Amino acid sequence: MNQIFFTNILSICTDIILEVISGFTLITKIDPLNVIFFFSAVPTETSFRANIELVSGHSRIFSGERAHLRCSIPDVHRSNWTYLWFRGSEELSQTGQELNLLNTKVQESGKYYCQGTRNTKVGKIRTQQSVPVELKVDGGWVILQVPQHPQLVGSTLEVTCRVRGNPRLEEIILYKDGVEVMRQNGHEPDFYLTNLSLEDLGVYSCRASWDVRGRTHSAISAGAHVQILEVLSQPILKIIPNYDTQLKRMKLICHVQYNAPAPAPPIDFYFYKNNRRLGPATSDNYNVVKQTPGPYSCKARVPQLGLSKSSEPKNFGQIRVAQPQRPSHL
Repeated sequence: MNQIFFTNILSICTDIILEVISGFTLITKIDPLNVIFFFSAVPTETSFRANIELVSGHSRIFSGERAHLRCSIPDVHRSNWTYLWFRGSEELSQTGQELNLLNTKVQESGKYYCQGTRNTKVGKIRTQQSVPVELKVDGGWVILQVPQHPQLVGSTLEVTCRVRGNPRLEEIILYKDGVEVMRQNGHEPDFYLTNLSLEDLGVYSCRASWDVRGRTHSAISAGAHVQILEVLSQPILKIIPNYDTQLKRMKLICHVQYNAPAPAPPIDFYFYKNNRRLGPATSDNYNVVKQTPGPYSCKARVPQLGLSKSSEPKNFGQIRVAQPQRPSHL
């Protein structure tokens, strides 16, 4: 009898353990001899984040058009999830993996999030909320569609000046921060800005002119922000003293933003003290060195792209400054 009871209890607890592990909750200790289980507090949120994607394309659309969003959960166990959708802080009624907005209204503009939830034997758990996707529904006549993601220095920016109903265009004008940038006649609604630089960052808008039954119409779009990033930003050096107290060493970390599209060429890091290199190049963005006073700096280099940038020097400790010698009296 005791043997059967023990086996049943162990079987039930094993099921719970598997459910907990698949739900990414924690178990601190199990004592199988005494059938005593010590569970940590079951978290209600997993460590991974839901992913949201705007499948229908541009995030700026006319009222009356449709938008299509999809949510995915990076769960290697392929568990069955229910999907929650939010616009701002408001939870929407839809619970499927995809969110279809038909005949959109201006009021449906906003930041959209998704989140996964599922029931387990130890309670309901949720993923972290996705990063937002912002949808802008415009009730006007003209919109300027720009890329959702930041553009890189040296690349080409494509923007589209759309008119509701897609009439035959006579002229379109592109503005940046209220100043005319380009003007073109014809029927193509696209502008191309080549070889981008950081100076091209700003708020863009467009004006379109078109004819309807011999009458000319003209309207201007709302502004749309265009972000531009350098492929390699200027590094920032961080010094962590007393990283290894026994050997009296400190850690140098070279923080840099590397925005090259995949597959990105490898990046090398160099570390310096008094402009003298501390060892060979490394693929790691840190180095552990002897803890001594002086000015330190780092450099990030991408040989295949011909890019190289150095941090500003950073002083550590009390740096002795050589005092000028007094002239000897004759």
